[in-house]
Formats: sequence, structure tokens, C-alpha cells
Amino acid sequence: MTKKGFLEKLKTALDSNLSDAAVQEQIAFYKQYIEDEVRKGRLEEEVVEELGDPWAIARTIIDSAEIRGGTGETFSREPERRSAYEDPGARPNIHVFGIDTWWKKLLFILGIVGVFLLVIAVIGGIFSLLLPILIPLVLISLLFRLIDRRK
Repeated sequence: MTKKGFLEKLKTALDSNLSDAAVQEQIAFYKQYIEDEVRKGRLEEEVVEELGDPWAIARTIIDSAEIRGGTGETFSREPERRSAYEDPGARPNIHVFGIDTWWKKLLFILGIVGVFLLVIAVIGGIFSLLLPILIPLVLISLLFRLIDRRK
């Protein structure tokens, strides 16, 4: 099957179930994919054969659109964001994390307790490494002080 035949069958299968914009988006996607693969040196028929049956692809696209709520939109793209420097009247978007539900409060408290325990564990680990060295040093320094006082 050729690229043209594949895209026509796909368009026919999608036309009755999706919006025109969604159909055009899918057709453009598969057309671009086939063209990209052909540019890489593959045969058009080989690429189309690898894609499989256009009716099965259409069914998958339609099913996924229905799962998302039947909007007919097949992909959701994030709108372009402009920098505050580009638009002088733009206000920065600020999202404040509210602790308004019980599970958020619990998670916050558990996080604080976890950080506290982690700090204590690190300090305890440092002491456990240094005490075998520090205790003899302190005892030796006390011994020298006692000896110096007697003289």
C-alpha cells in the first residue's frame, strides 16, 4: 500500500467519529512520520506495512478519544507560554500549596518528622564515627593536665 492509500483509508475511518481538526492532526502526524522514515532511506511501502492496518489504527485513536471524554481531540498540547519579559502586562502565575485537607496536613507533619529523624541519624552517625577517636584524645589531654598540675 502507498502513503496516499494509507492516509485516505485512515481519513475515511476517522471522519465519522472525530472532529475535522482531530482528523487533520492525525493525518498530518502519520504523513510526517512516513515522510521522515522515507528520508531515512526506507521504502514507503515498507513503512506503511510496518504501521499496519489503517482501520485498526483509526479504531485505537477513536477509542482513546472516547476514553478522554469524547471531545474528539486526540492530543492535548500545552499552550505556548510567554516570558514575563515578552509581555509587559503579564502577571506571573503563582501557585500556593495549601494545607487544607487532612492528608496534606498529615503528609506535612510526617515530612517534618522525617527530616528531623534524618538530621538526628546523620548527627548520630557522625558521633559514632568520631567518639572512638575523641574519647582517648580527651582522656589523654586530661591525663596531661593532671600531670602538669602536680609539677
